Amino acid sequence: MAGTEEFAFLDATAQAELVRKKEVKPVELVEAAIERIERLNPSLNAVITPMYELARDAARGELPEGPFTGVPFLLKDLIASYKGVRMTWGSAFTREYVPDYHSELVLRHERAGLIVLGKTNTPEFGILPTTEPHLLGPCRNPWNGELSTGGSSGGSAAAVATGLVPMAHANDGGGSIRVPSSCCGVFGLKPTRARNPLGPAAGDMISGLVAEHAVTRSVRDSAALLDATSGPDIGDPYWAPPPARPFLAEVGADPGRLRIAYTTDPQTGVPVHEDCVRAVMEAAKLCSDLGHELEEAAPKIDIEAMTPAFMTLWAAGVTWTIAGLAMATGKEPTPDQVEPLSWALSEMGRQQSASDYLLALTALQGVSRVIAGLFVDYDLLLTPTITEPPVPLGTFESPPDNPLYGIVRAAALVPFTALCNITGQPAMNVPLYWNDDGLPVGIHFVGRFGDEATLFRLAAQLEEARPWANRRPPLS
Repeated sequence: MAGTEEFAFLDATAQAELVRKKEVKPVELVEAAIERIERLNPSLNAVITPMYELARDAARGELPEGPFTGVPFLLKDLIASYKGVRMTWGSAFTREYVPDYHSELVLRHERAGLIVLGKTNTPEFGILPTTEPHLLGPCRNPWNGELSTGGSSGGSAAAVATGLVPMAHANDGGGSIRVPSSCCGVFGLKPTRARNPLGPAAGDMISGLVAEHAVTRSVRDSAALLDATSGPDIGDPYWAPPPARPFLAEVGADPGRLRIAYTTDPQTGVPVHEDCVRAVMEAAKLCSDLGHELEEAAPKIDIEAMTPAFMTLWAAGVTWTIAGLAMATGKEPTPDQVEPLSWALSEMGRQQSASDYLLALTALQGVSRVIAGLFVDYDLLLTPTITEPPVPLGTFESPPDNPLYGIVRAAALVPFTALCNITGQPAMNVPLYWNDDGLPVGIHFVGRFGDEATLFRLAAQLEEARPWANRRPPLS
């Protein structure tokens, strides 16, 4: 049997194989993960709600036979509900909210054999690309504790990067899987719109901006988990095109000679750090060396129309989230119960009309058609994941006299990722590059709508060509 430290950096597929071969018991994996969380989490603040006794009971009981039977897992404290366990959404307003149902995604996690050990840190309502909620305190980057983990799935990404668990639940409304994956040096795939269910609480979120999945250590874990969780739920308003075969079958499959467009121009006028540019150029060279065809190209987007349209949806989404949570809790929010940025965005949302929302949605659908046109000629688009290496904690804090500062600063970080939430296309962060300061700088690949298969095939090829599994952050 492997030692507990050896468990820490095995991926979920390898841990499940140990259980399947009866070389280790699920309770041993669970206890090893709990020990590691207890030891490292005080420095990280990645896990904010332990569920240890529930996990121990599950590990000792009859687990379903699935691809990840007995493997420890963490849930982000946002959207995916676990019956009987608090879900704060990172906010003082909902600090005591306890859902009375499992989300469909959580049911699918459990059917896959995963054992949930706890909930991970998230910014309030998942708004910002950093994980520093006033209620729970900042999650610290395992590569440098003074820096941001990214967000909004920063707690999950930090937990995976440090080996607390091999993979963790995450979701993405503007880059919230891919941004923290870049900042923490792990693999993160945002699936196609509606690939994973959001029920029973929602059919979609913010007209399809939000997608559910995970951050993982390996490409095969992401593919196998998506096989286990994807597919429509009863009553879903729409769903993603069914894959031709299991996603796991794409891992190791020949991707062929791909036509890859690449760009480092966000078209929003914000500067892109030289490390992020260098990372893309190295990735382009690596892809070329692997036999793919690279060409500098990008869709021509009407930024003047896109930016205010996205903000209309985003502000409405905050208003909708707070109103929905008020219904769920039976409480009316007050300004002292939510952060100034959240309150300002919710006020902005209240001032918009129904026609404002629909006109913004029309504008974003126009952007989607332009971006989709690029994929007539190319299989993938390669960009930086974010415009900077991990930034200092506090970077997005809004001062009292400018409560919207944080969202404006955030927009400068995530111009590449947010496009894929607008279009619904699948996209992934691949941890191929570390800068001279030893910080991860992610690479972003975007696929055609419904085509996670090509992303998984390329990701597995890159993982083999330039492995990242043995990279360990100082805090691990």
